[in-house]
Amino acid sequence: MKLTIHEVAQVVGAKNDVTIYADAQLKKAEFDSRLIGAGDLFVPLKGARDGHDFIETAFANGATVCLSEKEIVNHPYILVDDVLKAFQKLAAYYLEKSGVDVFAVTGSNGKTTTKDMLAHLLSTTYKTYKTQGNYNNEIGLPYTVLHMPEETEKLVLEMGQDHLGDIHLLSELAHPTTAIVTLVGEAHLAFFKDRSEIAEGKMQIVDGMAPGTLLLAPVDPIVDPYLPTDKKVVRFGQGAELEITDLVERKDSLTFKTNFLNQALDLPVTGKYNATNAMIASFVALQEGVSEEQIHQAFRDLELTRNRTEWKKAANGADILSDVYNANPTAMKLILETFSAISANEGGKKIAVLADMKELGDQSVQLHNQMILSLSPEFLDTVIFYGEDIAELAQLASQMFPIGHVYYFKKTADEDQFEDLVKQVKESLGVHDQILLKGSNSMNLAKLVESLENEDK
Repeated sequence: MKLTIHEVAQVVGAKNDVTIYADAQLKKAEFDSRLIGAGDLFVPLKGARDGHDFIETAFANGATVCLSEKEIVNHPYILVDDVLKAFQKLAAYYLEKSGVDVFAVTGSNGKTTTKDMLAHLLSTTYKTYKTQGNYNNEIGLPYTVLHMPEETEKLVLEMGQDHLGDIHLLSELAHPTTAIVTLVGEAHLAFFKDRSEIAEGKMQIVDGMAPGTLLLAPVDPIVDPYLPTDKKVVRFGQGAELEITDLVERKDSLTFKTNFLNQALDLPVTGKYNATNAMIASFVALQEGVSEEQIHQAFRDLELTRNRTEWKKAANGADILSDVYNANPTAMKLILETFSAISANEGGKKIAVLADMKELGDQSVQLHNQMILSLSPEFLDTVIFYGEDIAELAQLASQMFPIGHVYYFKKTADEDQFEDLVKQVKESLGVHDQILLKGSNSMNLAKLVESLENEDK
């Protein structure tokens, strides 16, 4: 981070006289006092605890200066009305000062994978930095900006939303030169009126973009009312400007063609939704001068953010398709389509373990019930349900699957049958079987995956 104390003070509009302090070069900005080192700027944000309570700890750990909403004795500080807004303002300034090209990615599904893929492709040609982990909100995005290496040329920022207006703020801060909306689903529906309002929020990604910049959006009528007229808009999907053809799905890889690449792309990941993510990333990379040869080579050694969809091995030898990081109806539908399309192992069954999808609001039970359209005895031998809002879906499935091939275990405020769930899954899972696990992170299916991987647990 190439900033000095006086420079930071000027940018954030310091209310105190900082010229009494030496204009020292700052190394990095941190809002966790435990991560502070010599030469750092401490940013005391208000969360579960007020960061101002840790100012002394930050200086004990080597902080050079801190932002503060209160006057401080005995330490250099920059007085502001609102630390978070000052943090965001500083990040916006640093982006403008650095002159990096910003690529913004959002979507109900696929944003993290698309971010990873695009950054990977751009890194073949440019010094590239990307959002780390899930630092995609009003705190994480400015943190990412202020932590990018000084020589960065391309910055790929993931933008998340929990409420309408979240992405407007992030776009106005980052001023992307290219923006991607991967998909509009029902994620966080509890905080939105309907899917249309989710689309409105996602499309606010263009609010901070200059006229003539590039937006990639899906062919979905839900986004049409929010398409900008002063940007270059490229649509993707069936019959669109960018389209996937000749898709071949395998257990741990896939191959497909697009209408803008000469050769088929091979990916070391599963899921046709990942083909779409790769297509989007490839198109943007081409616009930035990355060659098709470099794109093909880069995808051969692709590594994605952990905890996403991945194949694992059970202790008994069965194959586990773990997708337990998060869940919404669109994501569950997509992974069920992928799992159903994969050929069963010789002599093996296909089992799906599905748990509650959270934050769906008043429509939660109805949206769970719609998953029945993605469940078929033709492709799945057994389905095991776990949760509360998923109970009616379990009843619907029991009417469609043979007796003894559907199980339901409760997780309510009063009762949690997790141990019974684990026991049933282990009894059902054979050596040659494939098993899919999908549910919201809070449903703790990761613990079930771990239990299957380790026989003694």
